[in-house]
Amino acid sequence: MQAIGTAQAKSPRTRWVALAAVSLANFMAYLDNNVTNVAIPTIQRDLHLSVAGLEWIVSSYLLVLAGLLLVGGRVADVFGRRRVFLIGLTVFTLSSLAAGLADSGGMLIGARAVQGLGAAMMMPATLAIITATFTDARERAAAIGIWGGVGALALALGPVIGGIISQHIHWGWIFLINVPVGVLTLAVALPSVAESRDELAAGGGSLARRLDFPGLVSSALALFALTWALIEGENLGWTSARIVAAFAFAVVALMAFLVIETHTEHPMVALPIFRSRQFSGGTATMMIWGFGILGIYFFTSLYLQRILGFSPTKAGLAFVPMALCVAVFSVISPRVAGVLGSHRTVSLGMLGMVAGLLLFARIGAVASYGSLMPGFILFGAGAGLMNVPLMNVIMEAAPGAQAGIASALINASREVAGLLGVTVIGAVLWNRDASALRGGAAPSAAFIDGYHTGLWVTIALLAAGVVLSYVTLRPTRAPEPTDSGLNVPSTTAEDSTVKAAS
Repeated sequence: MQAIGTAQAKSPRTRWVALAAVSLANFMAYLDNNVTNVAIPTIQRDLHLSVAGLEWIVSSYLLVLAGLLLVGGRVADVFGRRRVFLIGLTVFTLSSLAAGLADSGGMLIGARAVQGLGAAMMMPATLAIITATFTDARERAAAIGIWGGVGALALALGPVIGGIISQHIHWGWIFLINVPVGVLTLAVALPSVAESRDELAAGGGSLARRLDFPGLVSSALALFALTWALIEGENLGWTSARIVAAFAFAVVALMAFLVIETHTEHPMVALPIFRSRQFSGGTATMMIWGFGILGIYFFTSLYLQRILGFSPTKAGLAFVPMALCVAVFSVISPRVAGVLGSHRTVSLGMLGMVAGLLLFARIGAVASYGSLMPGFILFGAGAGLMNVPLMNVIMEAAPGAQAGIASALINASREVAGLLGVTVIGAVLWNRDASALRGGAAPSAAFIDGYHTGLWVTIALLAAGVVLSYVTLRPTRAPEPTDSGLNVPSTTAEDSTVKAAS
């Protein structure tokens, strides 16, 4: 993948300092995805919120983030990834300050929505900055490994941090801790992050044509409607008129987006990118990963507290070994991919996730930390092993000029798939739970029955992902050169990664 419009970093040291900046920003954005979950009861008591208001403390962030990720990626490609990253970081930091100081539900929900806006600008830019900064395949793989490991660590540490702060300090500090981290990240990023952009889009034409306003609006509306329906479906009923209308609106907006992108001169998303087997298959695999890890994460936390009687802090600490495994295996996965190939490494990682869930499916109403750890470790190792090689394949399959929008597509697909995982697994769990209760089962036994059923649904999906990733991520064979020299063999993304790692 050739980066277009890349301003080269001054030295190797500067590149790694820039990586530290974007990884810190990624840590904050991932942390805020779930840091509020265990603090919700404390926030409700302090701010006297209704159940609906309480849910929107979490949902407002997710709704804005998922809805505007593609917009953030395109704006970064056109106006400069460094510039958009710094603006998003500033917005995120200031809105975190407002959230931490909020004295009413409305102020907190509004601040969380603005946090989502800042994250939607930051997150696509972080990965695009890495691909533009690290032009060497081996260095880029290592950098994405560190970036992915830091993000996964934040995802798993969120409940721990939220539980400790809400129990022993004040819930506002789950947001206020972003302020010094944001200021530090800004100080590190300013001198180290080089500017890069899509020069073809940024160089000519009117602003409206370069940005593709119709594409921006239609994609945002589709994602807003889909995300809102997934968030509110359980409360309003999946067959209610409002939810059905939201899903229908999302489909119409998506169709409009596809028509717009086919006919515009400067499309927000160049649709031929999906003709790449590696890009389409990799994105689908990423969605399966998001479905599995975020969906199971949510309901395993409920299982630990509701059935095993863990406190919020103790439940959060149970995820720490998994988080460490994700981080460690994310860092070493590029070397594994250099030996086995990316497609085998991703498939092996998904197989590890399946094995971890199979162990969880055998655990009942009594379990200790020791009996939980094998499942957590296998699941975390598998998730870490597959994540970075998968990211590398997807980004290598995308044109360098569209690194921002490619990163946004990865993040958006993962966020929506995560919500879908919570929705689908939740529907399976609660339906099975209700059926068991009607059959005379005890509440704890009914919940375990539903939880295990949800696990088996996820196991089946991840098993399908093992096959999907192996088939779609295989490197494309370059054509043999002819005597006339007209056919010049090209090096595939995986070929370059293997050569660099060897």
